[in-house]
Amino acid sequence: MKNTLPVLTYAFDALEPFIDTQTMTIHYSKHHQAYVDNVNAALEKFPELFEVELADLIKDLNQVPEAIRMAVRNNGGGHLNHTLFWELMTPGGAKAPEGALLEAINATFGGFAQFKETFATAAKTRFGSGWAWLVLTADKQLKVVSTANQDNPISDGLTPILALDVWEHAYYLKYQNRRPEYIDQWFNVVNWNVVNRLFEEGKK
Repeated sequence: MKNTLPVLTYAFDALEPFIDTQTMTIHYSKHHQAYVDNVNAALEKFPELFEVELADLIKDLNQVPEAIRMAVRNNGGGHLNHTLFWELMTPGGAKAPEGALLEAINATFGGFAQFKETFATAAKTRFGSGWAWLVLTADKQLKVVSTANQDNPISDGLTPILALDVWEHAYYLKYQNRRPEYIDQWFNVVNWNVVNRLFEEGKK
Protein backbone atom coordinates (compact mmCIF):
# COMPACT_ATOMS: atom_id res chain seq x y z
CA MET A 1 0.00 0.00 0.00
CA LYS A 2 1.23 3.47 -0.82
CA ASN A 3 1.85 5.79 2.10
CA THR A 4 -0.65 8.57 2.77
CA LEU A 5 -0.96 11.49 5.13
CA PRO A 6 -2.60 10.53 8.42
CA VAL A 7 -5.85 12.26 9.28
CA LEU A 8 -5.37 14.93 11.94
CA THR A 9 -7.70 14.60 14.91
CA TYR A 10 -7.69 18.36 15.54
CA ALA A 11 -7.89 21.54 13.49
CA PHE A 12 -4.82 23.44 12.33
CA ASP A 13 -5.58 26.20 14.86
CA ALA A 14 -6.32 23.84 17.76
CA LEU A 15 -2.83 24.04 19.30
CA GLU A 16 -2.77 27.83 19.46
CA PRO A 17 -1.07 29.77 20.96
CA PHE A 18 1.69 27.22 21.49
CA ILE A 19 1.83 25.95 17.90
CA ASP A 20 0.53 28.57 15.50
CA THR A 21 -2.01 27.88 12.78
CA GLN A 22 0.24 28.84 9.87
CA THR A 23 3.06 26.57 11.03
CA MET A 24 0.68 23.65 11.56
CA THR A 25 -0.87 24.14 8.13
CA ILE A 26 2.45 24.32 6.26
CA HIS A 27 4.14 21.65 8.38
CA TYR A 28 1.38 19.11 7.80
CA SER A 29 0.17 19.89 4.29
CA LYS A 30 3.51 20.82 2.69
CA HIS A 31 6.44 19.30 4.59
CA HIS A 32 4.80 16.04 5.65
CA GLN A 33 3.11 15.67 2.28
CA ALA A 34 6.51 16.01 0.61
CA TYR A 35 7.93 13.16 2.69
CA VAL A 36 4.97 10.99 1.72
CA ASP A 37 5.30 11.82 -1.97
CA ASN A 38 9.06 11.30 -1.99
CA VAL A 39 9.07 7.95 -0.17
CA ASN A 40 6.32 6.68 -2.47
CA ALA A 41 8.32 7.79 -5.51
CA ALA A 42 11.39 5.95 -4.21
CA LEU A 43 9.48 2.76 -3.42
CA GLU A 44 7.85 2.74 -6.86
CA LYS A 45 11.26 1.70 -8.23
CA PHE A 46 10.95 -1.49 -6.14
CA PRO A 47 7.16 -1.89 -5.84
CA GLU A 48 7.42 -5.15 -3.92
CA LEU A 49 8.56 -3.04 -0.96
CA PHE A 50 5.08 -1.53 -0.70
CA GLU A 51 4.09 -4.90 0.77
CA VAL A 52 6.47 -4.32 3.72
CA GLU A 53 5.44 -2.04 6.57
CA LEU A 54 7.38 1.21 6.34
CA ALA A 55 8.38 0.90 9.99
CA ASP A 56 9.93 -2.48 9.24
CA LEU A 57 11.97 -0.96 6.42
CA ILE A 58 13.21 1.81 8.71
CA LYS A 59 14.04 -0.71 11.46
CA ASP A 60 16.42 -2.49 9.08
CA LEU A 61 17.51 -0.17 6.29
CA ASN A 62 19.99 -2.77 5.03
CA GLN A 63 17.03 -4.61 3.47
CA VAL A 64 16.30 -1.54 1.32
CA PRO A 65 18.12 -1.48 -2.03
CA GLU A 66 21.07 0.90 -1.90
CA ALA A 67 19.69 2.87 -4.85
CA ILE A 68 16.77 4.13 -2.74
CA ARG A 69 18.07 3.57 0.80
CA MET A 70 18.84 7.21 1.56
CA ALA A 71 15.52 8.38 0.11
CA VAL A 72 13.65 5.86 2.25
CA ARG A 73 15.70 6.75 5.32
CA ASN A 74 15.07 10.47 4.93
CA ASN A 75 11.53 10.55 3.57
CA GLY A 76 10.20 7.35 5.09
CA GLY A 77 11.66 8.46 8.38
CA GLY A 78 10.07 11.87 7.93
CA HIS A 79 6.69 10.26 7.32
CA LEU A 80 6.95 7.97 10.36
CA ASN A 81 8.27 10.72 12.62
CA HIS A 82 5.57 13.20 11.72
CA THR A 83 2.77 10.65 11.90
CA LEU A 84 3.78 10.01 15.51
CA PHE A 85 4.37 13.71 16.22
CA TRP A 86 0.82 14.72 15.30
CA GLU A 87 -0.61 11.97 17.49
CA LEU A 88 1.50 13.08 20.44
CA MET A 89 -0.14 16.50 20.56
CA THR A 90 -3.63 17.50 21.60
CA PRO A 91 -5.44 20.74 22.50
CA GLY A 92 -5.23 21.37 26.23
CA GLY A 93 -2.99 18.39 26.82
CA ALA A 94 -2.48 17.00 30.32
CA LYS A 95 0.43 18.76 31.96
CA ALA A 96 2.16 15.62 33.21
CA PRO A 97 2.16 11.83 32.87
CA GLU A 98 0.48 9.59 35.42
CA GLY A 99 0.60 6.06 36.77
CA ALA A 100 3.29 3.60 35.73
CA LEU A 101 4.84 6.03 33.24
CA LEU A 102 5.27 8.72 35.90
CA GLU A 103 6.75 6.15 38.27
CA ALA A 104 9.24 5.10 35.60
CA ILE A 105 10.13 8.73 34.83
CA ASN A 106 10.67 9.45 38.51
CA ALA A 107 12.84 6.35 38.91
CA THR A 108 14.92 7.08 35.81
CA PHE A 109 15.31 10.85 35.92
CA GLY A 110 14.62 11.74 39.55
CA GLY A 111 11.31 13.47 38.85
CA PHE A 112 9.20 14.95 36.07
CA ALA A 113 10.93 18.34 36.24
CA GLN A 114 14.30 16.66 35.84
CA PHE A 115 12.98 14.64 32.90
CA LYS A 116 11.74 17.80 31.18
CA GLU A 117 15.14 19.41 31.66
CA THR A 118 16.93 16.36 30.24
CA PHE A 119 14.55 16.17 27.27
CA ALA A 120 14.75 19.93 26.61
CA THR A 121 18.54 19.79 26.68
CA ALA A 122 18.56 17.01 24.10
CA ALA A 123 16.22 19.09 21.91
CA LYS A 124 18.15 22.34 22.36
CA THR A 125 21.57 20.85 21.74
CA ARG A 126 20.66 18.86 18.60
CA PHE A 127 22.82 20.74 16.09
CA GLY A 128 20.99 21.64 12.90
CA SER A 129 17.85 19.67 12.13
CA GLY A 130 16.57 16.66 14.02
CA TRP A 131 14.42 15.29 16.82
CA ALA A 132 14.42 14.69 20.56
CA TRP A 133 12.91 11.45 21.84
CA LEU A 134 11.89 9.61 24.96
CA VAL A 135 12.38 5.94 24.15
CA LEU A 136 12.26 2.51 25.67
CA THR A 137 15.48 0.56 25.31
CA ALA A 138 15.67 -3.13 24.48
CA ASP A 139 15.67 -3.90 28.22
CA LYS A 140 12.54 -1.76 28.73
CA GLN A 141 14.27 1.20 30.36
CA LEU A 142 13.48 4.85 29.63
CA LYS A 143 16.11 6.93 27.88
CA VAL A 144 16.26 10.37 26.24
CA VAL A 145 18.02 10.51 22.88
CA SER A 146 18.18 12.79 19.87
CA THR A 147 18.57 12.00 16.20
CA ALA A 148 19.71 13.98 13.19
CA ASN A 149 17.53 14.88 10.23
CA GLN A 150 14.60 12.41 9.95
CA ASP A 151 16.31 9.44 11.55
CA ASN A 152 14.08 7.37 13.83
CA PRO A 153 15.29 5.53 16.95
CA ILE A 154 13.69 2.29 15.73
CA SER A 155 16.72 1.97 13.44
CA ASP A 156 18.77 1.52 16.64
CA GLY A 157 16.42 -0.98 18.26
CA LEU A 158 14.71 1.63 20.44
CA THR A 159 10.96 2.22 20.87
CA PRO A 160 9.89 5.88 20.69
CA ILE A 161 7.13 7.01 23.06
CA LEU A 162 7.59 10.80 22.85
CA ALA A 163 8.99 12.86 19.97
CA LEU A 164 9.71 16.53 19.38
CA ASP A 165 10.52 17.95 15.96
CA VAL A 166 13.27 20.58 16.21
CA TRP A 167 13.64 21.26 12.51
CA GLU A 168 13.31 25.00 11.96
CA HIS A 169 10.18 24.48 9.87
CA ALA A 170 8.46 23.22 13.05
CA TYR A 171 8.76 26.52 14.90
CA TYR A 172 10.46 29.33 12.96
CA LEU A 173 7.37 31.29 11.87
CA LYS A 174 6.39 31.87 15.51
CA TYR A 175 9.56 31.45 17.54
CA GLN A 176 12.25 32.40 15.00
CA ASN A 177 15.62 31.48 16.56
CA ARG A 178 14.12 30.89 20.02
CA ARG A 179 14.17 27.10 19.95
CA PRO A 180 14.28 26.81 23.78
CA GLU A 181 11.02 28.81 24.04
CA TYR A 182 9.36 26.56 21.46
CA ILE A 183 10.46 23.47 23.39
CA ASP A 184 9.13 24.87 26.65
CA GLN A 185 5.78 25.87 25.14
CA TRP A 186 5.37 22.56 23.33
CA PHE A 187 4.96 20.74 26.62
CA ASN A 188 1.57 22.47 26.94
CA VAL A 189 0.15 20.35 24.11
CA VAL A 190 1.71 16.94 24.78
CA ASN A 191 -0.88 14.16 24.75
CA TRP A 192 0.33 12.19 27.75
CA ASN A 193 -2.48 9.67 27.27
CA VAL A 194 -0.83 8.58 24.02
CA VAL A 195 2.63 8.57 25.58
CA ASN A 196 1.32 6.36 28.37
CA ARG A 197 -0.28 3.96 25.86
CA LEU A 198 2.96 3.70 23.89
CA PHE A 199 4.84 3.09 27.14
CA GLU A 200 2.49 0.30 28.16
CA GLU A 201 2.64 -1.29 24.70
CA GLY A 202 6.42 -1.03 24.64
CA LYS A 203 6.77 -2.68 28.03
CA LYS A 204 4.96 -5.83 26.90
